[in-house]
Amino acid sequence: MALVDIDGVLNPYAAADCPLGFVEYRLFPSDTDITRLCAAHGDWLKELGTFYELVWVSAWGNVAHELIGSILGVDEFPFVPMPPIPFPPAEKVPAVATYVGNRAVAWIDDALFDEALQWARLPPSAHAPRSGRPGDRTHPGSHRTAA
Repeated sequence: MALVDIDGVLNPYAAADCPLGFVEYRLFPSDTDITRLCAAHGDWLKELGTFYELVWVSAWGNVAHELIGSILGVDEFPFVPMPPIPFPPAEKVPAVATYVGNRAVAWIDDALFDEALQWARLPPSAHAPRSGRPGDRTHPGSHRTAA
């Protein structure tokens, strides 16, 4: 299973300018925030989906696919139910832990703070393999780099 966040991962919302290869959208009419998406990420998600069950792990919840699925050209995939917004990033951890249970998981998120990293480091006997790596929400994410 691969948990995929949106803001800060697919949407570099904190970048000063729209990164090359991205298009700006107004997806939430009552919100002044602009969502920036890169079509290449749809291809990457499809590729990732050949190896993992993809799951949204975002406050966007059940509207994630409705709003960006067609833009990225990806099939619908499930989402981890999140607490009511706004919530501190650490509150994702109990929601993720409940959803994941003992399944192996990789978590792609720009806000993997101590609580998430501690959860990922639980002893192997307590869960299946897990990995999480914090990201940089100003990075456009429009290219691949070696890990």
